[in-house]
Amino acid sequence: MIRAEDYTKAYRTTVAVDGLSFHVEPGQILGLLGRNGAGKTTTLRAIAGIIPPTRGSLSVAGHDLKTEEIAAKSQLAYIPDDPKLFEALSVWEHLEFTAMAYRVDNPQAPGEALLTRFELMEKKDSLVQELSRGMRQKVAICCAYLHEPRAILFDEPLTGLDPRGIRTLKETIRERARDGAAVIVSSHLLSLVEDLCTHLLILDRGQSRFFGHISNAQRAFAGLADQASLEDIFFHATEGGGVSSQPSSASRVSGESDVGDMTLFDAEDSAAESARSEPGST
Repeated sequence: MIRAEDYTKAYRTTVAVDGLSFHVEPGQILGLLGRNGAGKTTTLRAIAGIIPPTRGSLSVAGHDLKTEEIAAKSQLAYIPDDPKLFEALSVWEHLEFTAMAYRVDNPQAPGEALLTRFELMEKKDSLVQELSRGMRQKVAICCAYLHEPRAILFDEPLTGLDPRGIRTLKETIRERARDGAAVIVSSHLLSLVEDLCTHLLILDRGQSRFFGHISNAQRAFAGLADQASLEDIFFHATEGGGVSSQPSSASRVSGESDVGDMTLFDAEDSAAESARSEPGST
């Protein structure tokens, strides 16, 4: 469903992500872990089609992001850690815009069901600029879920959410996975990853230190106790325990910085533009 093959991202001589290969299958929830600057957000933004790889390939639902960008983006949703919403639009207008971009027929019922689930119905007609940080996060999540994406990317998804919102989000992530979605959750909250995820990808300085089922993580590193916690595993992985050294790729890749401020709806904009350009579109 989500696949990375030798994904590398460099900015001039600085390598942000180095030769990363992994996959997330339908029904799996991958926890993406790493220290600040490890390459987590760069990887998510690349899968979302926001920044192109310097080398390697990325695909979503069998569609290569380089050669089938619109087809790939139509199957995914990306919720960044600080979603850029449209301040002058209401909550419901955000859902209407998303429905238009993704060609969601009859969005009224599913849209209202999402707003009810995330306790936003009373704010349906409120402008986003009037909402709290947590409510804005919920709006972004509702928009992401509306078109039933097959791949869902979360970057620090609990930001601003209250305990009820956290529980609802975790419930819906599990539900989406049970329905066949492939999910990636990037978070510094190890307890969230341990509770929610089926698989792990641990990054350190842009390289993979572990990828696999969460139950296999203990056996991957020498010197860990049988009952080692995810915290123990994380620090062991990112501080060099049991990891063979690998040469940096800084000398063999190059690229120009192409990160810009993007909104939550960049994928929707691309999808809408594609729809308008097709024969017979209005």
